[in-house]
Amino acid sequence: MAGALLAPLRLPRKIRLGLIGVEGHTGEILGPLAQVPDVELVAISDPNPKLLAAAARRPQAAGARSYTDYRELLDRERLDVAGVCGTNGTRAEIILTCAARKVHVAAEKPLAIERNDLERIKKIVSENGIRLTMLLPMRFMPSYAAMQRLVAAGEIGEVAQIGAQKSYKLGERPDWMRHRSSFGGTIPYIGVHMVDLMRFTSGRELVETAAFQSRVGFADLGDMENTTATLFRLDNGGTAALRMDYLRPETAPTHGDDRLRLAGTEGVLEYQAATGLTIVSRKQKPRIITELPEPRSLFLDFLDSVYNAKPAGLEIADIYRVSEIVLAARESAETGRFVKT
Repeated sequence: MAGALLAPLRLPRKIRLGLIGVEGHTGEILGPLAQVPDVELVAISDPNPKLLAAAARRPQAAGARSYTDYRELLDRERLDVAGVCGTNGTRAEIILTCAARKVHVAAEKPLAIERNDLERIKKIVSENGIRLTMLLPMRFMPSYAAMQRLVAAGEIGEVAQIGAQKSYKLGERPDWMRHRSSFGGTIPYIGVHMVDLMRFTSGRELVETAAFQSRVGFADLGDMENTTATLFRLDNGGTAALRMDYLRPETAPTHGDDRLRLAGTEGVLEYQAATGLTIVSRKQKPRIITELPEPRSLFLDFLDSVYNAKPAGLEIADIYRVSEIVLAARESAETGRFVKT
C-alpha cells in the first residue's frame, strides 16, 4: 500500500513534516512522499542511535536533521505535521506534546495503551484544534473498500455475523513488545486493524465484548500474547468473532494471513488473499469480485483533508471508537468479564 503509485497531491503551501520514532509502519508516511511535492521531511528522531542512523539513510530523509530526543526536535524545528511511530508505551505522551504545540499528528496504532491516556488525547486535540489520524491503512485497500461499497449497496442485506482473522509470522520482535507496560497487548496492537474493518465494511457497531488472550510456548516473548480470541455483540443483535495469532510458520508464503467474512440476510461476502474477494447471494451464484476501486494512501488522504478541506476517509470519531473497543476487549481478557464497548 505504502509503495503504490498514486497521483500527485498538491497542497496550498509548503508543509514541514517531522518523524518521531522510526519503528513501526513508517512506510505509510514516508512511502507516499514522492506523490506530495509540497511536503518536506525536515527532521527525524528516535532514542535508539542505531535505528536513527538507519532511518536517516532512507532517500526520503535526505537533508532531514536527526535527534535522539523528540522534545529537542520539537523545540528546534517548526513542524506542521508530525508522524508519530516508535514504541506503543511512549506514543500517548508524544501525541500530547505535539498537540500542545498545535502540530497535526499522524500516529501509529494504538493511540494509547491505557484508557486515561486516550481520554487525555481526546481532550487536548479538541482544545487545541489540531487534526489527528491513526495508521489504519487497510480500509483504503481496494478489496476492503469494495466490501464496504457492496454492503452499502445492499448486496448481502443486513449484516448479522462477522468473522475476522489476523495470523502473523512471529519473526524477531523488539524487547519493548515483550513487556505489558511498553507493548499494551496484542489485541490493541493488531486487533485495532480488524476492529476498524469490521465496523467500516459492515456498517454495524460493536457494543459488547468477551475476549481471551494468552502466550502458549515461546517463553522468551514474556508478556506478549501469541493467541487471542474476541467475541462481540453487534448493535442489531448479531455476532462477530476475531481470532489473532503470531503462530504462522516461517515456511508460509506470506508474512500475514488476513481474512474477513460478512454474512448477511441476503448473502455472504468474504475476502482472503488466497481466494480474493468473493460473494454469494440469494440472487446470484458465487462469483469473484474483480472490479475494485483504486488503492489510496491514508496519509495523502489525511493531508488532503487537513489542507484542502476534502472529506476524510478516516474520521476522528472512528479512530476514537476503535481505540475504545480494543481497550475494552483487552480489559475483558484481563478481567474475565463481559465489557460494554
